[in-house]
Amino acid sequence: MNVYRSLDEFHKLPNAVVTSGTFDGVHRGHQVILARLREVARATGGESVVITYWPHPRAVVSDTTEVKLLSTIEEKAELLAQQGVDHLLIIPFTRHFSELTSEQFIQQVLVDKIGTRRLVIGYDHRFGRNREGSFEHLSQHAARYGFAVEEIPRQDVENVGVSSSKIRAALLEGNVHTATEYLGRPYSLSGVVVKGNQLGRTIGYPTANLHPPESYKLVPADGVYAVWVLVNEQQYGGMMNIGIRPTIHGTHRTSEVNIFGFDADIYGQEITVFFIDKIRNEQRFNGIEALKAQLHEDKEAQLHEDKETALKMLGISS
Repeated sequence: MNVYRSLDEFHKLPNAVVTSGTFDGVHRGHQVILARLREVARATGGESVVITYWPHPRAVVSDTTEVKLLSTIEEKAELLAQQGVDHLLIIPFTRHFSELTSEQFIQQVLVDKIGTRRLVIGYDHRFGRNREGSFEHLSQHAARYGFAVEEIPRQDVENVGVSSSKIRAALLEGNVHTATEYLGRPYSLSGVVVKGNQLGRTIGYPTANLHPPESYKLVPADGVYAVWVLVNEQQYGGMMNIGIRPTIHGTHRTSEVNIFGFDADIYGQEITVFFIDKIRNEQRFNGIEALKAQLHEDKEAQLHEDKETALKMLGISS
């Protein structure tokens, strides 16, 4: 997949089959659109193009709190590549860009810059300043623009019943099963391993303290999770604690993972954690020994989980 990080990097194509959107998480709803994009491109001898925006438009035009996202821009690019997209155009989203009318966006971006011949959009997709652009407008003026437009039927979208906001809400409740179902894969969190207080090592449960590289990346609700961990292209089982660690009077939120059967020094390395299940809420114990006993129970419970099922969720062959 070719990746372009500005309009200036993109060179007009002779037969571009295009879709656009934020595609946060590249979930099952997005995958319906992308499947149709590939299908149309193959049928017409064209090249598939996904237009996305960075930063997320809400982070630019909204005065609300910081937007938490399911995927970093690098993760999104990787997920789109896995969907078989030929070209990914990442348009820097600025206040100035947000002021483009739908007519300006169509003419300047879709027609003049990309060379769109077919446009595939999701049901009720809106674009341009104040979200004024619509499928109806595109259909009425398709001949003038010189490209055909297709909207994914409402039924196809509603049958999936997925949205990025639903996935975010599920993760913020610790409901990783629902997130997995909607995403079509386990939710993941990547980050560099940094040094913590190393208490886990003294009680027999050494942990990798994960520092997510981007502050906007959504971290699931506090609690203890059954996870699979990718380290140096190898998969390991593990359990992850997200929270303030009240038993040791923690004062800030951390994400720490105990990797089963692993004791190498990985400080400074990036690892990826896949969330399989929530074991329990974070809780305060009456001392370190009580915490240690609970960690033993947590680990034993996970070790008896169906490994084949967990691997299947990750798309890994055992």
